[in-house]
Amino acid sequence: MHLHLTRSWSARMAAGAMAVGAITGVSACSSSEPTGSSASQATGQHMTASDFSTAIAKPGTIVLDVRTPAEYASGHLPQAQNIDIEAADFATRITTLDKNATYAIYCRSGNRSGVALEQMAGAGFTHLYDLAGGMGAWQGMGGPMVMGGS
Repeated sequence: MHLHLTRSWSARMAAGAMAVGAITGVSACSSSEPTGSSASQATGQHMTASDFSTAIAKPGTIVLDVRTPAEYASGHLPQAQNIDIEAADFATRITTLDKNATYAIYCRSGNRSGVALEQMAGAGFTHLYDLAGGMGAWQGMGGPMVMGGS
């Protein structure tokens, strides 16, 4: 029997590998380990709204809102800085940030903040947190918000 490996087979294998990675990532989200003891901080950690709230309360943590300026103005977390991940200069703007600082990143649903976390980790940032579920999770928890700004 002779097998022909096609691009569709390769694509199916890649999709399967990504699915395994997604499943692994989901199980990491439900970890009950305390935030400070997790070794995953070096590459980024997805957190529940409650854990994210605890993380941003720590001195020195910088909160980044990676939504558009209009989304930011419609309501954001207190003390959040806005750096739009969809802006052409996102990669340039993050190079001006302290790579050793701790960053708590969020967006509307958690998708863009996950991408920002990956890009920042790839750029050498070592302490990154991502709000799983984004603003929806934050609002569902009753987290504080402020309006306006740019």
